Amino acid sequence: MALPRRRKLHHRRLRSLVQVLSAVSGALLILFGILAFLSPSPDESEHFNLRRHQTSVNAVVQDPVTNGGSVFSIPSNGGKLDRDIWSSRNAKFFYGCSNASAKFAKAEAVTHPTRYLAIATSGGLNQQRTGITDAVVAARILNATLVVPILDQKSFWKDASNFTDIFDVDWFTSFLSKDVSIIKHLPKRGGRTWTPYTMRVPRKCSERCYVNRVLPVLLKKNAVQLNKFDYRLANKLDTELQKLRCRVNYHALKFAHPILEMGKMLVQRMRMRSKHYIALHLRFEPDMLAFSGCDYGGGEKERNELGAIQKRWKTLHKNNPDKERRQGRCPLTPEEVGLMLRALGYGSDVHIYVASGEVYGGEETLRPLKALFPNFYSKDTIATKEELGPFTSFSSRMAALDFIVCDESDVFVTNNNGNMARILAGRRKYFGHKPTIRPNAKKLYRVFLGRNNMTWEEFASRIRTLQRGFMGEPKEVRPGRGEFHENPSTCICEDSEAREKVKADSKHKKHRKLDDSSRKDVMAIDDQNGYDENDVPEWPDLEDEEEDQSGPKEKLLYNATGSDYDAFSSDEPELEVMLSD
Repeated sequence: MALPRRRKLHHRRLRSLVQVLSAVSGALLILFGILAFLSPSPDESEHFNLRRHQTSVNAVVQDPVTNGGSVFSIPSNGGKLDRDIWSSRNAKFFYGCSNASAKFAKAEAVTHPTRYLAIATSGGLNQQRTGITDAVVAARILNATLVVPILDQKSFWKDASNFTDIFDVDWFTSFLSKDVSIIKHLPKRGGRTWTPYTMRVPRKCSERCYVNRVLPVLLKKNAVQLNKFDYRLANKLDTELQKLRCRVNYHALKFAHPILEMGKMLVQRMRMRSKHYIALHLRFEPDMLAFSGCDYGGGEKERNELGAIQKRWKTLHKNNPDKERRQGRCPLTPEEVGLMLRALGYGSDVHIYVASGEVYGGEETLRPLKALFPNFYSKDTIATKEELGPFTSFSSRMAALDFIVCDESDVFVTNNNGNMARILAGRRKYFGHKPTIRPNAKKLYRVFLGRNNMTWEEFASRIRTLQRGFMGEPKEVRPGRGEFHENPSTCICEDSEAREKVKADSKHKKHRKLDDSSRKDVMAIDDQNGYDENDVPEWPDLEDEEEDQSGPKEKLLYNATGSDYDAFSSDEPELEVMLSD
């Protein structure tokens, strides 16, 4: 009898437990139903978050790769940074220095009267610029008279311009007269036009290379023309020859007057719009993308179009697009450049000048960049067709206009590592280390690839970290590394006196802060005794004082055109007179 009673009691308890659980579950279901009814939909929640941040959000960039899978909320301002985005932090401690030493013999003392060196350059404007610069140094190595270089008129650019159409030839010859003897044309020989012997030298040819390969021919023929002359001089040379390179590139090569005047006008028009502006050299032409062998997310259509262009180069090997991007060989897209700049602290109100050729994909490709930077300009939008008319048919002259606007910009940015990017990087270092942003493409690609899985704050933080060392600051690159034209370390001097002065001022400021804390204690007591704050001597703000950097180093002065800078030491008064003329 006891066993059946226990079973009966057990079943009653189990039934009661089931009833309680059912009641609780029902209550929970009713509660969840009420919460679901009262809560907003996911879309409404997203809109609520966007409205909540509306005061600080300027652009919402839809990731084109995921077709709407990710949305960035980008602050309209640049955010609070620990640096000035418009200047280089330590630039005041460095300056361009390229004057020849007393040991560097004058041209008239070393030039042989029967040696003439002619040069035929290759490529576009900036590639030819490197050739012209190196040609002067090659002539000096050979102790020869240099004939004004011939510009390439047959390459891809098909520009019929001569040297005198792009550069001020009289300034070029007169400025370098103490270094190298330069003539405009070969003299006639026996009453006839003298045709020089033509030859080529290997790339990165050293001083010994020129002496061994070219000098014997020059002694025999008296006049030699070196063809396809681009990057035909070694990166490392004697210090005096490196400084000669800088004198040519940064002082002697001045654009012709019409180009300078038009370039100056374009700069003024950008300055009228804003106190500061960024210049972006955007290489995103179809042929350039085809040559790179990279994938830009355009699918089958892109592969077919760029593949057709690739057939022009018979020796071009097929590349692995993923590998090219991992190794940093792919130029950033316009959208990626815009995201990088916004991450570095440049707000949507910043004015941007874009120097570019035909952009693959046209306006569709540029749309994300313009959304990030609505104040978007080019020479075609700030000048009329009539004003650009004399230059439009000549690619090198148009490139020269862009060169001037980019050089004068507060910040120069590039999405590639081409000739113009390298030349301007070196020039801007020489003239005060003006900020020059060059993408760390090898590292940035991972951030761009994974940006769907991170917040904007995390994205911006990673970009800023990876771009350290790629912002145009002094000593970012070890001396001797990279192309000399982009890293003219031999021609960059450090002002140790100015640095020591700043250190002393900083030390004095620390002591001043300690004195200030003591003074506050005294003021608290004096307040009770009729203390007058006007009796306290005024403490100078050392950070706002101008650094006196005058001295034996070179002075940076505007030349007569007001566009290019020229550096002369104070012990060469006759050159300063030329400048003022």
